[in-house]
Amino acid sequence: MKFYEQHDGDVTVVEVAGRIDSNTAKEFGDKLTGLIRSGRTRLVVDFKNIVYISSAGFRALLVTAKLADETSGRFALCGLTAEVRRLFDLGAFTDLFPIFSSREEGLANLQ
Repeated sequence: MKFYEQHDGDVTVVEVAGRIDSNTAKEFGDKLTGLIRSGRTRLVVDFKNIVYISSAGFRALLVTAKLADETSGRFALCGLTAEVRRLFDLGAFTDLFPIFSSREEGLANLQ
């Protein structure tokens, strides 16, 4: 799994590539919560290059969303592929996170 991070004003975009599974979910969660704890409390996570997310990955997202909420931050997802979107739908996670079709839409909603 690879991370690409960029800042657009006070919003941090984290693009993730690869799989988020039991082997990578801790690193994924630590990266996101580390950003929030360092003061980057507005996060957009771009999933356009994610091919799979497991329950461990969903847990990392839930922990991140809770921390963002506790710190008066904002957290959103964008760029879900059809397969990853299907996994979100199957697990009933679609309604738990703001999900935008594009990075630009996510940025606009968090600024």
